[in-house]
Amino acid sequence: METKTKIAIFKGKEIRKVIFNNEWWFSVVDVVEALTETDRPRKYWSDLKTKITEEGYSELSEKIGQLKLKSTDGKFYETDCANTETIFRIIQTIPSPKAEPFKLWLARVGYERVQEIEDPELATKRTRALYKAKGYSDSWIEKRMRGIEIRETLTDEWKKREVGEDREYAILTAEISKATFDMTPSEYKKFKNLKRENLRDHMNDLELIFTMLGEASTTEIAKSKDARGFPQNKKAAIQGGTVAGHARHELEEKSGKRVSTKQNYLKSPQKGKLLKDVKQSLILADARNKGN
Repeated sequence: METKTKIAIFKGKEIRKVIFNNEWWFSVVDVVEALTETDRPRKYWSDLKTKITEEGYSELSEKIGQLKLKSTDGKFYETDCANTETIFRIIQTIPSPKAEPFKLWLARVGYERVQEIEDPELATKRTRALYKAKGYSDSWIEKRMRGIEIRETLTDEWKKREVGEDREYAILTAEISKATFDMTPSEYKKFKNLKRENLRDHMNDLELIFTMLGEASTTEIAKSKDARGFPQNKKAAIQGGTVAGHARHELEEKSGKRVSTKQNYLKSPQKGKLLKDVKQSLILADARNKGN
């Protein structure tokens, strides 16, 4: 996906950044170059990424995303990027006297996300405010926030039950979705004509409700059967999704309407202005809280 590249300056060095999923993502190579002043930042980052993986921090490298950034030749190329939280962790692996000044600089540039790391409650407040700014109704926001809680409860349960993170979570999530909606998340995104957008942010009330039902059912089944490891939790995921799938089919039969729709929540200039106003008010509120 081609993104609108912005430039931030740290001690004379250009750091490319883009907004992705409502937060700043930074070019890792640019960060490496600014901290190390190496004339081969790509080689340095390649070696560092290998080292990080070999030392057992594969989850860190897995949080690196490929986003298209504008290069010096004016063209866009897929580039390793990371959000503020992940950049902070990468900085810790780079021996550089500029590390602390860079953290302070990054804290200013990525102010909101840094504050959320220190105070997780702010993340919830900002999430609600951002959805409100985008034009979502209060009732939709409540369902979305409840869905996030249910999802976190499920992933916490998977972690306790010896399920490997990320890749296995994605597989189990796909099983729940397929049993619930007859579509995996990737198929669902195609159905809604989405690309990098968050699928659940484009679901209507009923789609969110059945998503929650499938995931909550999976959690309960995994608990009751004391599912251990990936194979057993995969069975629980299919069964949990099936509970939601049966309920969906029954509703569709009695209402004569499909639950899954191609409906999307599209952006508008007005929402963008409101979003900016809300974000500014949150920053001012944080400043007031610090002064108290």
